[in-house]
Amino acid sequence: MQMKKSKGIAIFLVIVLITGFLGYLSAFGIGSEQWGSAKDIRLGLDLAGGVSITYETTEAHPSSEDMSDTVFKLQKRVEAYSTEAQVYQEGENRINIEIPGVSDANEILEDLGQPGSLTIQSEDGEVVLEGTDIKDAQPATQQDELGNSETVVVLTLTDEAKESFAEYTAEHIGDSLPIIYDGTVISSPTVQSAITGGEATITGMSSYEEADELASIIRIGGLKLELQELRSNIVGAQLGEEAIRTSLIAAAIGFAIVCIFMCVTYKIPGLAASIALCLYVGIILGLLNAFQITLTLPGIAGIILSIGMAVDANVIIFARIREEITAGKTVRSALKIGFEKALSAILDGNITTLIAAAVLAIMGTGSVKGFAYTLALGIVVSMFTALVITQYLLNSFYAMGIQNVKFYGANRDRKAINFVGKKNLCFAISAVVIIIGFVFLGINKANTGNVLNYSLEFMGGTSTNVTFNEDLTIQEIDEKVKPVIESITNDSAIQAQKVTDTNQVIIKTRTLSLDEREELNTALEENFGVDTSLITTESISSTISTEMQKDAIISVMIAMVCMLIYIWFRFKDLRFAGSAVLALLHDVLVVLAFYAVSKTSVGSTFIACMLTIVGYSINATIVIFDRIRENMSEMKNADLRDVVNTSITQTLTRSINTSFTTFIMVAVLFILGVSSVREFALPLMVGVIAGAYSSVCITGALWWLMKTKIGSKAQK
Repeated sequence: MQMKKSKGIAIFLVIVLITGFLGYLSAFGIGSEQWGSAKDIRLGLDLAGGVSITYETTEAHPSSEDMSDTVFKLQKRVEAYSTEAQVYQEGENRINIEIPGVSDANEILEDLGQPGSLTIQSEDGEVVLEGTDIKDAQPATQQDELGNSETVVVLTLTDEAKESFAEYTAEHIGDSLPIIYDGTVISSPTVQSAITGGEATITGMSSYEEADELASIIRIGGLKLELQELRSNIVGAQLGEEAIRTSLIAAAIGFAIVCIFMCVTYKIPGLAASIALCLYVGIILGLLNAFQITLTLPGIAGIILSIGMAVDANVIIFARIREEITAGKTVRSALKIGFEKALSAILDGNITTLIAAAVLAIMGTGSVKGFAYTLALGIVVSMFTALVITQYLLNSFYAMGIQNVKFYGANRDRKAINFVGKKNLCFAISAVVIIIGFVFLGINKANTGNVLNYSLEFMGGTSTNVTFNEDLTIQEIDEKVKPVIESITNDSAIQAQKVTDTNQVIIKTRTLSLDEREELNTALEENFGVDTSLITTESISSTISTEMQKDAIISVMIAMVCMLIYIWFRFKDLRFAGSAVLALLHDVLVVLAFYAVSKTSVGSTFIACMLTIVGYSINATIVIFDRIRENMSEMKNADLRDVVNTSITQTLTRSINTSFTTFIMVAVLFILGVSSVREFALPLMVGVIAGAYSSVCITGALWWLMKTKIGSKAQK
């Protein structure tokens, strides 16, 4: 049934009003506290600062293994406050915790208590278990004796404690076992029976939240080392207000260029997409606020990718609409059929990326988890705005009388390009680029000892606390102090954080020798009149621990396997999945080659950059595969080579336009951003180009090669 004009006008006005309201809410908020405004979104340490707490071990000379274990377990604990929280070793026996988005150090300290101070005691005070005897503690739901669901905490004991605890509980059935943390009884369960399996269950929880909190306290109390607070500070942003300001300006300019491009290229559908994208941004900002997701540069990467995918969904739809108009359909029919034919490619591409985001959110840590949250959120919202809002808007415009075909466009006849015939050249170009990357990895290893230019997050370094004679802003530190430091370190990877309400600045650099530390002190004294007796320095470990690196690698590998299985299931051919994963590997290696050749700093954003490229590339590949699958049924008598070439050519405009819009968003960020933002944006630009190249020139030809050469059903 055709939509009435009055209904079309009403739907259009409702969507515009909702978009305008969300825009107003993001800009100004509601009430005197500006509830819901973008200013309320939690920002990470790199964008807004937070709480910095330094603990010292009660043991004077702890082992490196115990320190590493304690850092990792603390990292897991503080992620309850923010996925972007950082924990790293400082000096020989200190651990520093930085939690973004909060400003009350006392509240955090009270919640954490005294890490490593947990014991489980008998009724007369005898220690039955130390905190280190508990391997893990997790909330769970189980059935009680009556079949009712109840929330519990499950404790997993170490192998060493399993036997002794079994003996004790067998002899003390009916006795209580108070759990003492930081001098306070936090739970007092009763022994119901002998616990022989090394797994104990604490019942009586009133809610899942209570069980989760108890399990969290037990985990932090089970650290190998007992810690005591040394100091706590409120620290400013690592990047400063200038980075935020320029990034916001860049995002606004990039978004405006994308909207103008869509309107010029696709006319009325482009206008509908632009309105839908505005609504998308408003919804994303609102949800970031509602779910209290901490936004950092990696999180911004996830949003940029999801904006690109939102544009991509619209481009796929509009290409289908134009194809139907070119085939002689009316505009009304073309709108309906276009959305129907675009649905499978949009769903497959977004679901594949959503699977990866879910795996990363569950298994990842730190910036990986933050990236996954924003990406998943963006994907869901982008599908809604593209498939629902854009469709309503187009139907509304049509009902309002905008029905002439010239407002919707048509495709020109285009001869299929022989992409498969050029496969050897394309494969050779990719191989040369990747080989050059490996060569430079070797050169870098020989010259510096590291294959890449690892930053502080990966390598650790030196933390220098300087008390200046005046309260410098981050911008002044960037413009005046950092050049002085760089002249000594010969390294631009410098992080600076202000300690709020003081003149102190924490400066983090690569590891400095004793001579370099003295030279730095002298330079600070000569240039800024700093009292060198107030300067303190400590060696700090990497904020991205070995365990976090392993978690990231494992989670990415599992995500790729899950994507492979989904593509195999959807396309009924393992060769589709295999060529897609090989294309992902190609894009990652190309960007890795860029890092090696350009010596771009490899920090926390490196992981987010690689994940962005994987998500972007797989989406582009799925679109082409969807068209190949469709054409195989419609071009049954055609040579398989022609099917592939036709499919890639039909989707070429989509590939170019989507890559252009995503590239523009990142390029403006690169042009206007501060140095640290540029180091983040430049590899992303390379990744966008690599992803577009592989999806058009590599993936289809690779699938054709597998299809005709591999397997019992190989065909010509």
